[in-house]
Amino acid sequence: MASYALQLPFTIPLTYISLFGVGAMVMRGAGCTINDMWDKNLDKAVARTKERPLARGDITYGQAVAFLGAQLSAGLAVLVQLNWYSILLGAASLSVVVIYPLMKRITHWPQAVLGIAFNWGALLGWSAVAGTVDWSVCLPLYASGVTWTLVYDSIYAHQDKTDDVGVGIRSTALLFGNGTRPILSGLSATSLSLVAYAGYLNAHGAPFYLGVSLAAAQLARIIYRTDFNERQSCWQGFVGCGWSGFWIWMGALVDYAVLTLA
Repeated sequence: MASYALQLPFTIPLTYISLFGVGAMVMRGAGCTINDMWDKNLDKAVARTKERPLARGDITYGQAVAFLGAQLSAGLAVLVQLNWYSILLGAASLSVVVIYPLMKRITHWPQAVLGIAFNWGALLGWSAVAGTVDWSVCLPLYASGVTWTLVYDSIYAHQDKTDDVGVGIRSTALLFGNGTRPILSGLSATSLSLVAYAGYLNAHGAPFYLGVSLAAAQLARIIYRTDFNERQSCWQGFVGCGWSGFWIWMGALVDYAVLTLA
């Protein structure tokens, strides 16, 4: 979207997609490591997570710390390839990444904190390309990502809600309860409206909105079909939500391709 706005040649977004692809995998992994370190004892009491390496005792806490250090070093190696504005902006997200695992102990909204951390790329990607952030476009895009995270991670959390009650873990799955389907429908509509608004502010064309429409159809299908009391159905719904993001990305990509080839 930033390259579209600035009408940059295709080599620019390709370079940053490569960097961000590596960075996303590394930092996503680091987040998982931090989560497993915080939740070592809690994971032992949850059927789905009791076989995780730390919970099962396959690795020591010290080994986990060393692995986390390697992950963060790799993430830093990616980050320093960007401009200074982006380096500082990226470093600002680390505090949220670290505190996220604690949130399930004190609030029913850990999924919101996860959304704040996970969608930092909506800001960082733009600053990497442009050297600054166009807040008028990026804030609705970022908010769209946060609400989307609330949708898919609430579905994910429904897998463990029975065990969570016993060990004192809080989540939006427990908070929403029987109202999950209408609440997630509202959050999905909000997310899609925000990303469409960001596209409007960025002067995107028809391919972008086609992608948003396909994403809307995908989320509607997931929310309609998911059985929130059946673990496998929730897992499939969680994975299926990722395809809504894929369609938005494809819409933006085709729109950018049309612009650059015109």
